[in-house]
Amino acid sequence: MKRSLTIAHESWPIAGSFTISRGSKTKADVVVVTLEENGIVGRGECVPYPRYHETVPQVIAALEAARGLIEDGLARDGIARFVAPKAARNALDCALWDLEAKRSGRPVWQLAELSEPKPVITAYTLSLDTPQAMAQAATAAADRPLLKLKLGREGDEERIWAIREAAPKARLIVDANEGWNDAALPRMLAACAEAGIELVEQPLPASSDEALKSVDRLVPICADESAHDVEGVAALLGKYDAVNIKLDKTGGLTGALALARAARADDLKIMVGCMLATSLAMAPAMLLAQFASVVDLDGPLLLKQDRSPGITYAGSLMHPPPRALWG
Repeated sequence: MKRSLTIAHESWPIAGSFTISRGSKTKADVVVVTLEENGIVGRGECVPYPRYHETVPQVIAALEAARGLIEDGLARDGIARFVAPKAARNALDCALWDLEAKRSGRPVWQLAELSEPKPVITAYTLSLDTPQAMAQAATAAADRPLLKLKLGREGDEERIWAIREAAPKARLIVDANEGWNDAALPRMLAACAEAGIELVEQPLPASSDEALKSVDRLVPICADESAHDVEGVAALLGKYDAVNIKLDKTGGLTGALALARAARADDLKIMVGCMLATSLAMAPAMLLAQFASVVDLDGPLLLKQDRSPGITYAGSLMHPPPRALWG
């Protein structure tokens, strides 16, 4: 029987709003790819991201343009030749992994020759706000072991100290989302070091991160917007200590695993991250979380509700996805 493709745009309300240095949003817009073959169904979810010049209509159009190839049996190793947007590749790649797992009766971790996934601790993100509002959010989340602070605007030093005071026992990491500049960088890194921040994500714009080669990295620096796929690893060396791997940037689990292998070969630590999305998008990333130094897969925790069945979160302890969800 011929494979059938279904493409769906879904909007998932966020619990409140979510703000980073580039702006705010109140819903997570995702595209879900569903493949059906002889009654067996595989699914994948992606988030088209405007920072990377991707939109929901563009991703849907790209998948529709490749419909004939996909339904005729396009394999994972052919996706990059026929589907341009990385987010579209991600949803399709993950749907193909899921389809193969369900067709073979073997979980994806076995197909990918990985270790069986175990529960991991995920970071919990505090949206960018005033120092006072972020301190209140930190107080409410103070029992979580790892908090991620969205920064990148004036007043960041005050935010850091307000949060550190509100959550004195929590481990803290920072994501500036390209919001700092060369002049402020030494001062901000010094403040982070003094406050016990363990990692700073993408402090400078990707287009001007050469300055990281000459700064005293008092805190390890992680590439996010500067790191997309395996071809870009060489450009990170000497500037970054870690790389944040997101499946929407790598074009799926296949590309993410390749990036992880290359990064580890060059002694870059692995962080696994996500866009704001449901458990269906987190599930394949959970395989990478098994060997990541930092896990940031809290997307479903920031939504008003997750899909069902979904991943179980016991506080910040994230359990492997149920097979009925993915993989």
